[in-house]
Amino acid sequence: MNWLEVSMTVDGELAESVADVFARFAPNGVMTEQGVKYNDAEDAGTPAGPITVRAYLEVNDQLEETRQKLEESLFYLGMIRPLPALSFKQIADQNWMEAWKQHYKPILIGRRLLILPAWMESPEPNRIAIKIDPGMAFGTGTHPTTQLCLELMEKVVFDTRESGFGNRELAIRFPNNDSRFTVIDIGCGSGILSIAAIKLGASKALGVDIDEESVKNSRENADTNEVGEELILGVGSVQEILEGKFTFKKAPLVVANILAPVIVRLFDAGLAELIEGNGAIVLSGILFEQEQSVIEAGQAKGLRMNERRQMGDWVALTMSRESK
Repeated sequence: MNWLEVSMTVDGELAESVADVFARFAPNGVMTEQGVKYNDAEDAGTPAGPITVRAYLEVNDQLEETRQKLEESLFYLGMIRPLPALSFKQIADQNWMEAWKQHYKPILIGRRLLILPAWMESPEPNRIAIKIDPGMAFGTGTHPTTQLCLELMEKVVFDTRESGFGNRELAIRFPNNDSRFTVIDIGCGSGILSIAAIKLGASKALGVDIDEESVKNSRENADTNEVGEELILGVGSVQEILEGKFTFKKAPLVVANILAPVIVRLFDAGLAELIEGNGAIVLSGILFEQEQSVIEAGQAKGLRMNERRQMGDWVALTMSRESK
């Protein structure tokens, strides 16, 4: 059996939309690829530049029809924002897995994290490895929103520890004799943030999503990373947590990688109430022009700004709550 590789190179803002279209017609999944920028010889590298989205269509009697439907769907997406032309390449069946491995490379995040495809051994043993199936359309760590969120999570956790627990500008406070903590992940998706939280030292992570399939994918990825009962998963959102449907209602670290308008609505639903006193929330999925609305929504609930990161058009924020 042969396969037709379909690919398109776009900027980070369009990558997930294109991947979503590809996923409708590619039962074997979608992958993304991005370059790495090095500032000097000692730089660990930062993902940068355009993202190539790839999918593989089975060469059969329905191929031409499938290809036409794919191109039609992309045409409608292109009416919102212009898209480049599709690229096609024939792939022999015996080269299938090698084609995935050739294109998917480890992604270095921050100072300590590393996103790996499930089959690959870590080339950076000193980094904390998170294994995610690159065949998934979302939550693989390639999108700027996920990378920014992971960077800020890492910084909040480790900067707090390294400060000797005394820096008032840092959001999280751990007891001096115990650096373990809990995390709440709103809209957990693939589970990558919850898994990262546990590998960064969380004793428990609660991941919720309104999509039951996302909860299932999160558990599969947790199993791949040998994360077990310390990850609590369930269908729901802020309201269900506050109603006590899960193990805990608050955490010193809350993360939400969702779209900005959803974050604003969740603040009205009680998102800030999930943060323990002196705790922090990392917010991502925010377009540059929507940043101020998110900040104002958080400030209206008594939060203060701590830090922001930007990659292309996307922004991530850390905000914190002072204990009463």
